This record gives sequence, C-alpha cells and structure tokens, in this order.
Amino acid sequence: MVSKIDINKSVPRERWGEFFDQFSDGNRGRHISIEIIDSELGDAELIQNAPLMAMVYDRPGKGDDLIIEVGRDEVTYAHTIDSPTEVLTGQNSNGVMIAVRISDAAGKKTLIQLQAS
Repeated sequence: MVSKIDINKSVPRERWGEFFDQFSDGNRGRHISIEIIDSELGDAELIQNAPLMAMVYDRPGKGDDLIIEVGRDEVTYAHTIDSPTEVLTGQNSNGVMIAVRISDAAGKKTLIQLQAS
C-alpha cells in the first residue's frame, strides 16, 4: 500500500508542534492505520481502522517524542515515536492529505494512513 501513496512533502521541524495540533483538530475521529517500516526487523502493522484522538509532539528538551493516540472518548491505544527526525506527508491524486510518515533517530519509519472519510 505504501507504494500507491506519494509521500514527498516535508514538514519543517520548527512547524511540527503547529502541524500536529492542526492535524489532530482536523482529523479527530477519522479512522487511521499505523504501520512500522523497519528495514532490519521488517514491517509491522500496529493498528488498523481505529479513530484518531490526537497526535502530540513534545519538542527536544521537553521529551523529544511524538505520541499518536487513538480512541473515541478515551485513549485505547497510544504509540510513541522517540526522537523524530523527519515528518513527510502524502497526498492522493486530488491533493488531499492521506498519510503522514515519521522517521526516528533509530532509522524506523512510522506510517499513519487516513481512511477515506
């Protein structure tokens, strides 16, 4: 599925806090899937078709991590990305954002795909 999404738009590090706040507000309740892409350990799907609650970024010095929370009224699952190094977005052919890929300092990539609304 990754190859069908053109993931190429970089989000500058200084805008990550603002980006994830806006992304959370605009997509809260929308169903997502989370997949780890790791060249050493292989790919692994962590969660599928779960409602997004929030994506919370803590800058270096405050935690240096990104937490992806899913659930409707309360957090039912959370995934933490330690020391993110790159944030890329992917759009469909209509220019609508359908994916976010975050790389971390260990070389792993986390792919968040938004389900069709």
